[in-house]
Amino acid sequence: MVTASGASALATRGMRLGATLASVLVVGCASATPAIQPAEGVAPDSRPAAPGVSYADSLLGTLSLRDKAAQMVWPWLLGDYVAAGSPEWRRAAELMTREHVGGIIISVGSPIEIAAKLNDLQRLSAVPLLVGADFESGAGFRARGGYFVPNALDLGGATLYPQQMAIGAARDTTLAYDLGRITALEGRALGVHLAFAPVLDVNNNPANPVIGTRSFGEDPALVARLGAATVRGIQDHGMVATGKHFPGHGDTEVNSHLGLPVIPVTRARLDSVELVPFRAAIQAGLGAMMTAHLALPNIEGDSTPATLSPGIMRGLLRDQLGFDGILSTDAMDMRGVLARMGLAEATKQAVIAGNDIILMPQDVAGAIDAIVAGVREGRYTEARVDSSARRLLALKERMGLQRQRTVSLDSVRAIVGAPEHVEAAQLAAERGITLVRDAQSAVPLPVDRRTRVLSLTIAGRNNLGAGRAFDAELRRAYPAARSQFLAWGDPTVDYTRVLSAADSADVVVVGVYQLAGFDVLSTTDAPSSLIDLIRGLEKRRARVVVVAYDSPYLLMQIPNVPAYLIAWGGFSASQRAAARALSGAAPITGRLPITIPPLAAFGDGLQRAARR
Repeated sequence: MVTASGASALATRGMRLGATLASVLVVGCASATPAIQPAEGVAPDSRPAAPGVSYADSLLGTLSLRDKAAQMVWPWLLGDYVAAGSPEWRRAAELMTREHVGGIIISVGSPIEIAAKLNDLQRLSAVPLLVGADFESGAGFRARGGYFVPNALDLGGATLYPQQMAIGAARDTTLAYDLGRITALEGRALGVHLAFAPVLDVNNNPANPVIGTRSFGEDPALVARLGAATVRGIQDHGMVATGKHFPGHGDTEVNSHLGLPVIPVTRARLDSVELVPFRAAIQAGLGAMMTAHLALPNIEGDSTPATLSPGIMRGLLRDQLGFDGILSTDAMDMRGVLARMGLAEATKQAVIAGNDIILMPQDVAGAIDAIVAGVREGRYTEARVDSSARRLLALKERMGLQRQRTVSLDSVRAIVGAPEHVEAAQLAAERGITLVRDAQSAVPLPVDRRTRVLSLTIAGRNNLGAGRAFDAELRRAYPAARSQFLAWGDPTVDYTRVLSAADSADVVVVGVYQLAGFDVLSTTDAPSSLIDLIRGLEKRRARVVVVAYDSPYLLMQIPNVPAYLIAWGGFSASQRAAARALSGAAPITGRLPITIPPLAAFGDGLQRAARR
């Protein structure tokens, strides 16, 4: 465990690590893969620029209109293992050799597989690729090995932080900076250049189904301070930060993956709440921005999604806020932008609005062709396409990708998931633990190792990691602790037997995880079976402590629970932090970065010292 006083030492060691391994990152990967020839029809990136002409401008002049459009279209690819001759690999390779895309967004896979796949894709592409990834909670948010079944063995991976709201509860810019720093060091070692992070949304709506704990909190100033620190941490260490989701997705009750949220706010409200963190991030030098698929009718006068609105993207973001970085759409496969039109029309409108990256279209070739068609139809000029292509090529040049585009696989194990990075993430998780209620003075649990503890884990059946790290850490303090897993919605669960088991326990800890899919990340609607179980436990003589891992607003559904602890995410670091807090091994110092109406106010949080 890292103490609070060790935070600066961690930062110093991490910066020294980055400096020491900087040369490793620019060494090409030694691979048994045969030499791959550049794709036909695209100028090789080794072409020397004319005197006084930048690489970006020199290369831009050699590209056809379609290849310039292709620089703007970034498909989604898994980071999983695929054999060289498989249909999956051929489809991925064709995105480079036939479509000539300018970048990709890489998703889940083990660190080595992600790095190896990106190296091979870079070799296939005549022009270096820019690679982005959703690294909201560190590189481990995507670069993990997963779990091996049937034993649910954790296969490890990159460093995984708690959700951003844990850092909001800690109110510590050093922790936020370290989140960015470690994300960048590990991300660049994997071959990723843009972190689609941090989330700068002000989550002031408990019913928000898509942001929730991904945000730093509900206070604009707090989100701005921590967001700007994260941006600096990312960009001081070689990666581009992407603020999202402009102009603010926090006050929504519709999931933009499934429909179009409408936010009926005025410009004055937007200036005083939603835009505050984005302004701070821009002032901190933010390199990229991601749009939000939501409508602002009181500002735009209609229900055009912000992603497709020239008034929002060009007028507000570029002209008024002075943002001159890369502008990316949110995923273009979401119903928030496709509900009223097809991909081709949405792509053209996104270009008109000013976006540089068309992210995750389901039909990659169709999106490229749509950009070209927009020029042919006179809806925008080729110069408009040139401006986005130049901006992306210039970023590749600034990152030195024209000189070295691959990474050393040896550097992955040297940097990704380094012990000091994992310790920093654990520190952030522990500093964020927030005790909202403790009516029976049950926290920390009794010091007697013979205390009979029953740990109930309530999660989706497919959540293989739920409760595992918590129970393992808890048994370090209470060797006789019993544990039981209860699957959400499982009709075979015998709650009568669960209640009977509680009768022989001194303390019952109920860990509640996300119900199922992404669309219920922040929902406040708990199933009646959970509510009935907790009410039944409250009537027993055992002390009951509920640990909320995903939605802090669960308290609204169980307002009479005697003890309520928030861990801000179900990842292993947060589970261990919750167990250490309950056993007294770590202090509890977090304060709510949100309101839980009407039960807890912003800033609430009971403090507990660690036992010596």
